[in-house]
Amino acid sequence: MLNTKQIENAVTWACIQEVSAPKPGNVNGFSDGHNMSVQNFIDSAHAIAPILSQQNLTVGEMILHAVKATRTVVDCNTNLGIILLFAPLCKAVADCNHFDQLPSALNRTLSALTIKDAELAYQAIQIAEPGGMGESPEQDIYSHPTVTLKQAMELAKNRDSIAAQYANNYHDIFELGLTNLTLSINCGESVEWATAFAYLKLLSATPDSLIRRKQGLACATKVMTESKNIIEKMNKNSNLSQFETDITLWDKELKQNAINPGTTADMAAASLLIYAFSQVLS
Repeated sequence: MLNTKQIENAVTWACIQEVSAPKPGNVNGFSDGHNMSVQNFIDSAHAIAPILSQQNLTVGEMILHAVKATRTVVDCNTNLGIILLFAPLCKAVADCNHFDQLPSALNRTLSALTIKDAELAYQAIQIAEPGGMGESPEQDIYSHPTVTLKQAMELAKNRDSIAAQYANNYHDIFELGLTNLTLSINCGESVEWATAFAYLKLLSATPDSLIRRKQGLACATKVMTESKNIIEKMNKNSNLSQFETDITLWDKELKQNAINPGTTADMAAASLLIYAFSQVLS
């Protein structure tokens, strides 16, 4: 069973590794972007980690307090998606003695979410001011929720990949993110390049929600296809790190066009958090 300090350290590590990884289109160790810097993300990591490790807080309280803490160190939305994904994981892992217990513990945590959790999460989303949210016909984030947080996420699952994780018990993060992150690390890649590989596998599977909201489905699908092409090229050779030039050029192109696969980056961060938990609980 992880203690508070272990959870805090895992959160900090996962956030820093995520922003350090050469993920095309995101702020990363090669370049800043989208009016945000690597340091913004590092500062945000240190702000949220102590909050997400507090087991006396509900998931909704974790989300709201973490978003507020972020706004004390940066004036932009660096980590709303990360917080939304991390909070249930941090709550669930405290009930695990072994790593293989995490999926069932997570399912219990998500199933126990309340309307109050939804209210607090809605407040957090409004404070964070994510781009391209628009309006929803049911349980809009600027309304007062009348369903639990999990139920609200289930209503949004077809238009937002983070919401979908609440509905499917983080299936994509476990099966695509964690699996490919672990595989790449075990094959000798650094954590940063392994994270980029997991990110590309996630990006190649589903159109990124943030791109879809801000630039449309056609743009998100094009990015998804480009990610598939890089993976296909890599499969014909060996490690992703051998394609640093291709990755760097695509990263530059995406940023020049203000295209940010931010939802996929958040899912990569959650994959890193679960990996960190697996190392402590193994």
